[in-house]
Amino acid sequence: MAAGLQYPPELLFTICEYIYAAGLPPSSTSSLDPLAIGEYGAPTALPSSMPPANWSEPVARKTLSRLCLVNHAWYEAARPWLWHKLEVRLPRSWLALVDEITGTEDDERAVLAVKESIQAATHAALASSMLIGSSSGEEAARKWKESILESLTSPDGSIPPELLTPPASRDPSPRRIRAKSESPARWKIMRSISDAVQNVMDLTEPGVYVPRLHDPRPGRFVRHLDFNHFRTIGMRRSVDDSATSRFVTGERVETLLKELPNLIAFGATEYMDGALSLPVLNELLLRGSPSGGRGRPTRARGLVAVDLEEEDRERRRDCKELVAIDLTGCVSAVFVRALKEFVNTHILHQDGYSSGSDDESRRQSRRSRASRFIQEEPLIFPGLQRLGLRGVKSIQSHTLTPFVLAFPSLTHLDLSATRVTPELLTALGGSTVRLHSLALARCIRLTGSSIRDFLVRAPAAAQIQELTLYGDQTFPTPISTDDLDEIISLAPCFTSGELTYLDLSSAPVTKELLIDVCKPLPKLRSLGLSYIPDLELGDIAKFLKTKAPNVEVLTLVSTSPDLDRNRAGAGVGIPRGSAQQASLALHSRLIGPLCIPAYASTLLSQTVVVPPPPTRLRVIELSVPTLTGLGAGAGTWRIIKSKGGRGWYVDTACGWVGAELKRNLPKEHPLRVQMDRLADANGNVNSGVGWHARKMEILHGCGMLGREDGLYGAVSFAYQG
Repeated sequence: MAAGLQYPPELLFTICEYIYAAGLPPSSTSSLDPLAIGEYGAPTALPSSMPPANWSEPVARKTLSRLCLVNHAWYEAARPWLWHKLEVRLPRSWLALVDEITGTEDDERAVLAVKESIQAATHAALASSMLIGSSSGEEAARKWKESILESLTSPDGSIPPELLTPPASRDPSPRRIRAKSESPARWKIMRSISDAVQNVMDLTEPGVYVPRLHDPRPGRFVRHLDFNHFRTIGMRRSVDDSATSRFVTGERVETLLKELPNLIAFGATEYMDGALSLPVLNELLLRGSPSGGRGRPTRARGLVAVDLEEEDRERRRDCKELVAIDLTGCVSAVFVRALKEFVNTHILHQDGYSSGSDDESRRQSRRSRASRFIQEEPLIFPGLQRLGLRGVKSIQSHTLTPFVLAFPSLTHLDLSATRVTPELLTALGGSTVRLHSLALARCIRLTGSSIRDFLVRAPAAAQIQELTLYGDQTFPTPISTDDLDEIISLAPCFTSGELTYLDLSSAPVTKELLIDVCKPLPKLRSLGLSYIPDLELGDIAKFLKTKAPNVEVLTLVSTSPDLDRNRAGAGVGIPRGSAQQASLALHSRLIGPLCIPAYASTLLSQTVVVPPPPTRLRVIELSVPTLTGLGAGAGTWRIIKSKGGRGWYVDTACGWVGAELKRNLPKEHPLRVQMDRLADANGNVNSGVGWHARKMEILHGCGMLGREDGLYGAVSFAYQG
């Protein structure tokens, strides 16, 4: 690989970029199947179940780590992509990650950083000068260094003189107790030196650009940070240890976020939501340049009530804004209090929590008087496009509403199991939001009319492609039959035929609505019709055959009198049917008419042409009693259970191969072997196994058709609710 040194760095960087991208799931052409782990080659087209559409994340990471061992050129090309995505899994690895990115900065290290940065800046300036034919050598380097130092020691310089001219002797002992460093942050040192070099170059060689210096620490490479796989279970820690010696603390998360200027995706879970303090929320959301539309008008910038230090504002101004944030299941008191204070301070412009002291009262009074001289304008975050708040039940509606409305560029919004109110939907409908994916599952405070008005009349809902209004027996949907009739017949997302994911579980769906009212949905791939006890299997089959033939995944938990054998009929205590009758009805009324090709006679032709099945149906989710009655399945149809309480009846000999949905795959085919292995596991699988997700995939932008594992995967595929 010595010849690799002759390749340009841009080429090596691009190769590593493609390797990293090979480990990312496709956003728009998902196969809907769990990812197969193994050596199966590369897919020729998408969607593809076998070979899998992407590598597993460990394979891509291992490939990049091996490239780092080839030579220095490959190391510099692969290193940024190894740091591009960080998934915190273990407590000790989290502590090591914080130490690696943040480290400890004392005055001696600051002096060394300044010295190395000036040396690097001098070399960069000399290189730029040589390109235009200027002189080079030791004398030129010495003059450049003196010019840079002279620029840095000017009265308005941001680097203290003692860091530029340190004392000749220092105590070399590394064990002495050092006071907290008063040196400026590394980002400020780098920027000051880069500005000084460019100023000197503008004076000597106008028009010549000198590349800016970069922080040598890896924090600038990080784009994605999530705690989806973080656990402390099984570490034999007592309750007292968990309360007093926590691993993920607000201080550590805040310190880490300060070193991640290019972070665009952040995911939190209930296992670390106690670290989501107000400073952490400030570091996550108050990023980007104010000139990009953030904050209040510049005409009154000196009176802005946002109480931030100038240095923090200056540092955050150079950071990228978040594009996606997932807060699924965050319900701790620390997070609830921090979000409430964030909304009151930065969005509603209300006074924060008062300590009761006279000084605090005077400061609040001054802020109130100052606010009279400016026109109040809400703080907005135009960069954020995907927001996941599923299961954030502790946030009150008066906090949730202004928080969601502060994001005018949302395309993906998950508000399932929250205290969302009709007022929020009304305000969202009149905003600039244009949603592609919306989740309103188990929202007990919404009304049927509010959902109807939003879907039918709001411009924000006109482009929705993924919609879930899921409800169950505990929290059924509030939509009435008249509301549903108007939604299906008039809502743009239904009439356009662009829906790819739809869940109407527990809604009053009738035969007339499916067959007569609903328009064709040719792009629909995953359909939820659970908890509709009076909907006949024959009506569902007719709808799929005539209106939605491309549906691959169908949920029928506690749906249809033919399947729900535990419910009583007209007579008290009389079951609707036996297990054998449910299995027979499922195969004769649904699977047979929809998944088996029609009979074709060969008497008049020597060429046998097998027509395709009427639909693409291959996965049916059923209730646990119904699955139990199916036993070992029939033919290629087998039961695959999730890690939790959900289960599916799956055609294991059907899947996407070469962008074509093929049935009757041979037993030795890798996809069928993979599916049979999942069926034999009897629920002993990872949390990413399942179909028809209940949670929206936020961080990568795959929406309701995305696939996740870890805690997010458990919420998507394992939990019943």
